[in-house]
Amino acid sequence: MAINPELDLVIQRDVDVSPEALWKGWTDPATLVKWFCPRPWKVVECDIDLKPGGLFRTVMQSPEGENQPEGVGTYLAVEPNRRLVWTNALGPGFRLNPTPTDHNLGFFFVVDLTFEPLPGGGTRYRAVCTHQTAEAREAHGKMGFQQGWGMALDQLVELMSMPA
Repeated sequence: MAINPELDLVIQRDVDVSPEALWKGWTDPATLVKWFCPRPWKVVECDIDLKPGGLFRTVMQSPEGENQPEGVGTYLAVEPNRRLVWTNALGPGFRLNPTPTDHNLGFFFVVDLTFEPLPGGGTRYRAVCTHQTAEAREAHGKMGFQQGWGMALDQLVELMSMPA
């Protein structure tokens, strides 16, 4: 995927966790709730129907215990242990979601995650978040995309590095 710096936000890091472990973190609801948003925020609900057109839904909770509006999206591509693409622009069955408002991000985006195996068992993790407009990209960046997604990735790596 070619990056458009006017529309896309990107995080890419090499991590010492296998693609299979990262995949599980992104696709198993019981695992995803443990790392998906930066602490002290947390995910209190998660539903995943892992197939193109399937549901991806989370509810995040603030440190004060306030649940945020649910995030509902759908999967566009599911390539086990290698690539996962989802969007909040569409809901299950590829049905259009209502236009977002300020309380639930205010913009649509598509997330393209890739998990490239590295020699020695690690992974080149890449998350590309594409936006419809430069204004949406800028708003997402100002919300703390780099820091928040980076912290969440650190939490995922920490969780998946723990002994079973």
